[in-house]
Amino acid sequence: MYDKLNGKRVAFLVTDGFEQVELTGPREALEQKGAVVDILSEKDGTVRGWNHDKPADEFTVDATFDSAQVDLYDAIVLPGGVQNSDTIRLIEGAQALVKSHAAANKPLAVICHGAWLLISAGLVKGKRMTSYQTLQDDIRNAGGEWVDEKVVVDGHLISSRKPDDIPAFNDQLIKALSE
Repeated sequence: MYDKLNGKRVAFLVTDGFEQVELTGPREALEQKGAVVDILSEKDGTVRGWNHDKPADEFTVDATFDSAQVDLYDAIVLPGGVQNSDTIRLIEGAQALVKSHAAANKPLAVICHGAWLLISAGLVKGKRMTSYQTLQDDIRNAGGEWVDEKVVVDGHLISSRKPDDIPAFNDQLIKALSE
């Protein structure tokens, strides 16, 4: 359906408490198309995913927010998870990465509560997007237009509501990386 993603590199930005399927689902889809996926976090070592409100698996961190070279990445993905999203939004290194990536007009893809980082980084104003329904006031208050759709594409921003929407999210992310 789309060109292979050989040579494409994608960074997933997370801290402990990310919604595990929001990393594993898109990562698997990207890797099946040939992309290289890196997990970036605040500290070296591992990060733990969650299955909604229960701790799940640990994942190896490939680079830290401060050591990562954003120009290496063709896209950035922000999985949700309330704990992860509430923590990552305050980390200056994570904010710097998304700001730099957005300024380079490269795909920036966000699921569920992951939009909190974009709100805190000042990247939502004037954007049409979706998220988990509880973030709609936050997005509107930050100057964005919130809509209730499976996936929304506004320029280089790709947003999705929840784990059930991951297949549609994956399709749009792969399409963006293929263009």
